[in-house]
Amino acid sequence: MLRVTLRGVGVPTVVLGSGETLLVGRDPHAALPDADADAALRSTALTLPRAAPHVSRLVGEIVVGEEVVRLRWRGSTEAQLSSLFDAPGGARRVALTDGMAALLDEGENHVLLLRGRQTAPGQYTDLVLVVDVSVPAEPDAGPAWVPEHDPDGAVTAPAPRLERWSREWYVALALAEPWLVGDDDYPRPASNREIYERVLAWRGHAWNLERAQRVDDAIRVVARMAFGPADDPFAQAGGRAQNVRFAVARRAAEVRLVTADDLAVVEAARVRGAGLNPEGSTPGALS
Repeated sequence: MLRVTLRGVGVPTVVLGSGETLLVGRDPHAALPDADADAALRSTALTLPRAAPHVSRLVGEIVVGEEVVRLRWRGSTEAQLSSLFDAPGGARRVALTDGMAALLDEGENHVLLLRGRQTAPGQYTDLVLVVDVSVPAEPDAGPAWVPEHDPDGAVTAPAPRLERWSREWYVALALAEPWLVGDDDYPRPASNREIYERVLAWRGHAWNLERAQRVDDAIRVVARMAFGPADDPFAQAGGRAQNVRFAVARRAAEVRLVTADDLAVVEAARVRGAGLNPEGSTPGALS
């Protein structure tokens, strides 16, 4: 028999036992099984308080078996799973994508929903869910709360994104390129000059990015979008600017402000040498 406890700041604590399933999301009740009465009795839904509108109605499903606990990721919301396990180094962190399944380790497992909680209109912060897996000394007591459900809740909104083909989008793409191609051990973020030259190669025109201050301004816009105003690293005191840029580059890739598909599109345009984006407009005309 296993016991699973889910908790988080501002999130009701839930206790589950073997044979039970927990559905988690902005409004996961619609995913509760209704055709199978037995499965319905063993399934519970947890509505995440103050979830951002771009968080999926159902983001995850925690299935508690007799010997293992499995997390099935069901949403498009960007998230990471981190936990401890018996191996050299003792830690793992993986990005969760729709359809992924992962076995949870005994002890604490952290699920980080990037920009998952809304703090004010248009402002978001990360939401951490702690999933603690243990072997109880006594029989499990079952779920410990009555979930709330909004049957008229709004559909999932799109996550905050940079405007495609904008100056900031190109700068984010150049800054995050090592992470998009899987070079996570890249020793440093790209310099202002390297960003300018990369955008120039992709686009044939680089606005005013030959001026270092304009690159810095664009990176600040990217950072605010990636982290949110409350966690913007440029607004925090202390720390080296180079470390901040490194964090912004990695975060832009993690929350998919820019993606590997975006990189493939601009690389294809560069190879063609036409200086056109896939929608047929001339990038130089946007300046």
